[in-house]
Amino acid sequence: MLVYDISKRQTFDHIPRWLEELRGHADKNIVIILIGNKSDLENQRAVSTEDAKEFAQKEGLFFLETSALEATNVEAAFLTVLNEIFNIVNKKNLVAAENQGNDNPATLAGKKIVVPGPAQDIPAKNMCCRS
Repeated sequence: MLVYDISKRQTFDHIPRWLEELRGHADKNIVIILIGNKSDLENQRAVSTEDAKEFAQKEGLFFLETSALEATNVEAAFLTVLNEIFNIVNKKNLVAAENQGNDNPATLAGKKIVVPGPAQDIPAKNMCCRS
């Protein structure tokens, strides 16, 4: 997650350098989302949504504006990254299965991943494995 403050242009201007660092030192399949934080400070906005969207599109990044103060789009940002990571891993598994001569992706073993949401009860650790 590359986060800048929408009310401080300088933070957005540093994003290309941070992006270069990420791409230079991380796995080629890294999932990057550009986040404009402090959307609650609309009256102090120094970076337009359009500028950020254009940059994100040009660089192939996901983009969201959030407000950590108001908890706006914070969960959506994490879920976007999580879903894209899942898609990448899933594609790698399918390619690996095809390379092993397995033309039936339905035979791949999978593991259910539960992403808790605000309305979802999570079972206690000691309760989840009982029959």
